[in-house]
Amino acid sequence: MAKAPPLLPTEVFRRVLRVSQIDGTGLLAFAGSFALLSAWLHDLTGTVAGVLIAGAGAMELHGTGLIRGGHERGMSWLIASQGYLMAAVFGYVGWQLTHIDISILRPVVTDEWRQALDTYKVTEDQFLTLLYITVYGCFAAVTALYQGWMMIYYARRRPRVVAAIAEIFGRD
Repeated sequence: MAKAPPLLPTEVFRRVLRVSQIDGTGLLAFAGSFALLSAWLHDLTGTVAGVLIAGAGAMELHGTGLIRGGHERGMSWLIASQGYLMAAVFGYVGWQLTHIDISILRPVVTDEWRQALDTYKVTEDQFLTLLYITVYGCFAAVTALYQGWMMIYYARRRPRVVAAIAEIFGRD
């Protein structure tokens, strides 16, 4: 089967705009909702984290707007938003892992689980602490993979987006 020709810069331009619009809007909505819920629950750490993470979505949308307006520097905003998001999530995860609070997880443990934990000679606190660390560790790992991939995605498409901006807006 013949290899497909590379996409035209204008198609890459459209795709980058679509991806960044969806990603930025989703992030802003999700993190903003998280911040509001955390504020309602009087959770200062969650509120601050939600606002900081929502800021990454706003950065991505700002970059999208710049690109849509014909400004090459929008690509820098898209790439930087991913690094900023990664730093914000790592900060939140770091805080959670240095201030472990398993009390919220206690209702999850059923009598059946307690029997299984007794069989393996693991206390409920040990199990919940391991669960807590595992969940936040997975959150950090998924963030590193996804945001790292998004940074690479935007960086690899920068030359074609710049070429499309020159073509669409008549700049050299």
